[in-house]
Amino acid sequence: MGIRGLMSFVEDHSNEFFTDLKLRDTKIIIDGYALFHRLCFNSNLELRYGGDYDNFAEVVQKFFESLFACNICPYVVLDGGCDMSDKKLTTLKDRAREKIQMAHSLSVGGGGYVCPLLIREVFIQILIKLQVCFVQCFSEADQDIMTLANHWNCPVLSSDSDFCIFDLKTGFCPLNSFQWRNMNTIKGTKNYYIPAKCFSLDAFCHHFSNMNKALLPLFAVLCGNDHINLPIVETFLSKVCLPPRATSSKGRRHHRVLGILNWLSHFADPTEALDNVLKHLPKKDRENVKELLCCSMEEYQQSQVKLQDFFQDGAFICPDAVNLGLPEWVLVALAKGQLSPFVSDALVLRRTILHTQVENMQQPNAHRISQPIRQIIYGLLLNASSHPENMFPSASPSQPLAFSEVERINKNIKTSIVDAVEVPKDYSDLSKLTKRKLSLVRRQMLLLETLKVKQTILDPIPLALKLPIAVSCYWLQHTEAKAKLYHLQALLLGMLMGPLHAIINSPGNMESAPRQAQCLTLASW
Repeated sequence: MGIRGLMSFVEDHSNEFFTDLKLRDTKIIIDGYALFHRLCFNSNLELRYGGDYDNFAEVVQKFFESLFACNICPYVVLDGGCDMSDKKLTTLKDRAREKIQMAHSLSVGGGGYVCPLLIREVFIQILIKLQVCFVQCFSEADQDIMTLANHWNCPVLSSDSDFCIFDLKTGFCPLNSFQWRNMNTIKGTKNYYIPAKCFSLDAFCHHFSNMNKALLPLFAVLCGNDHINLPIVETFLSKVCLPPRATSSKGRRHHRVLGILNWLSHFADPTEALDNVLKHLPKKDRENVKELLCCSMEEYQQSQVKLQDFFQDGAFICPDAVNLGLPEWVLVALAKGQLSPFVSDALVLRRTILHTQVENMQQPNAHRISQPIRQIIYGLLLNASSHPENMFPSASPSQPLAFSEVERINKNIKTSIVDAVEVPKDYSDLSKLTKRKLSLVRRQMLLLETLKVKQTILDPIPLALKLPIAVSCYWLQHTEAKAKLYHLQALLLGMLMGPLHAIINSPGNMESAPRQAQCLTLASW
């Protein structure tokens, strides 16, 4: 994420660009995406077998308990779906390919870093359990995080180098140096604090001849971030401001950062610097490049979204989402993390990215089996908007609306076209699929019809296990490779572990757990 090479560059100059903090008694805005990746990849978790979720949940809980012990009040902000402009699609596809290679490496006993598919959902479950305040943005969260942190005058915790560019009033604390596992006490007191480092934008600019902070967004887009990568700009950089390349990849990235910053430090403001960039380009390309650079620089300005409204009143206004005319309950469910970014991607872009997991790369990806379910979901989403012309402008009324799915095929990615399935009339208006407007029985009927499971099969099953059993029935009917008895036994044993764990660890709350355990024990044999 962020600007290539910048984070390692500033960390190599830690003594110049960072100040030491004893963090306590403060609000802190946490980049949720960065945090759950950090905790997943730096806690010795098993990443090869579908998700070490119990241990991950324990790590997340300990992290927030450390914050609470220091009287630090966390506000977690999660990324939503892809940007409506879709300008990061190339970057997202590149990352998808990288994840496939790492997943393959892990699958054959090598190394790599790939989040299990449900890690985000488990993270949100722990936030809810601990009553940690969190919000899911409609699209990318960086600007909203910066705006909220400046509104509340508190630091940001992330690992994204974009936060070295934002003008944050109270600074940016990198996760790398946030020592939450090593709390200390203030001398002579019992008050705990977390040792941390805070990036100083003033010290950074001072190092480069007191350059104007306003030049940093231009530095970010010239250096190369997630949004822009123009070959014609590369030609300009190689001629004007980059010193001879170093031999190592890290060295080359640092030379690039250093060269661009030193060059920009000679200009008073972004307008002067941008004019100087453009005059080195062919005249026919200048307007187009200027528009692209200026548009990307806007990503580092204040957001129109006021997340403080959500934390105070339970709702916030996102202009992009409002323009789509989505039902209020959908916007609220997205903000509360009750609907995943998969939904907003399907709604806004008619495209979803099916994330890779560690699996046999010669077999079809694990998402293939659930394609019929996704087709029903796409059918439900067709009538989501009161302004459909803003969402599906190219749709033909005579043809079923198609959605694109970016998925793994062997060790590469492919974009597959999937038709939405037309749903019954009762379910065709998304604004009415709420508790108040559609009965529980009707909603359950839709679910069971989607899973191709009869209610009579589920009648004897305990309430907490009805959905897992229904999904298992769906899996048995749709799996390409025939399931063996030991596969089913392993699946049921996995379900049994939860109730047994409850019996062992919660002796005072054993009413439903033995019933579930007994039912599954009988079923498994």
